[in-house]
Amino acid sequence: MEYETVTVEYDSQTGVGHITLDRPDSLNALSEQLSAEIVEALKSLETQGDSSDRGLRVVVIEGAGEKAFCAGADINGFSSANEGERSERRAHEFIPEFPVPVVAKIDGYCLGGGFELALSCDLRLASDRSTFGFPEVDLGLLPGAGGVQFVTKLCGPAVAMELAMTGEHVAADWVHEKGLINRIYDSEEFDESVDSFVASLAEQAPLAVQAIKRSARTAVNTSRQEGRRYDRQQFNSLLNTEDFEEGAAAFAENRDPEFVGR
Repeated sequence: MEYETVTVEYDSQTGVGHITLDRPDSLNALSEQLSAEIVEALKSLETQGDSSDRGLRVVVIEGAGEKAFCAGADINGFSSANEGERSERRAHEFIPEFPVPVVAKIDGYCLGGGFELALSCDLRLASDRSTFGFPEVDLGLLPGAGGVQFVTKLCGPAVAMELAMTGEHVAADWVHEKGLINRIYDSEEFDESVDSFVASLAEQAPLAVQAIKRSARTAVNTSRQEGRRYDRQQFNSLLNTEDFEEGAAAFAENRDPEFVGR
């Protein structure tokens, strides 16, 4: 497919897909079109992965340019009139249900709808120069794509209210301390550090990684007892895979496993 607001790459050798938000002149502001094209790009990567031997294992989302991951929603590109239609395509809702892990690679501004986009991803890696916040309150609004919900579930309502009520921009170390991002890297070594992390993740057993994502998402919406029952079912299913046999053999032979996703 051809896109106007994103670029898409897939490496069939590693199983890693890349989606770049490509609106640098507007600091990659999240328009309705951009949100829809993120969803279409994810679908395209999944299709490409299905047709390759290795399969899609990880997707990285990042922003073009040197200033922002995504500086917020393009308020001129949204309207309440088409809310119902848009909800089916919104990236924030699609990413959590996507089968493989999605990593937000954050360098620069990560604000408003951009922060919500990052929070909808499974893992968040940021450079030490990045800044975060929910400035919607300054427009008389609240984060409209679930920002308060995301933050509350990750680290509690007090942190969510502080971010959303004050509208302040906060540093990467602040959000890392609160548990909102997974890792901070030196900006001078950011690309190499993220590449190393993603490459390592892509080498893990893909069926197990996908099951772990489902388990973590399930835990948010179920009781502990239901979650443990779900994990046991997933565990038993994974025992019957070629990857488990390979992992057990590699452990016994003291070598690195070569997982195939079957």
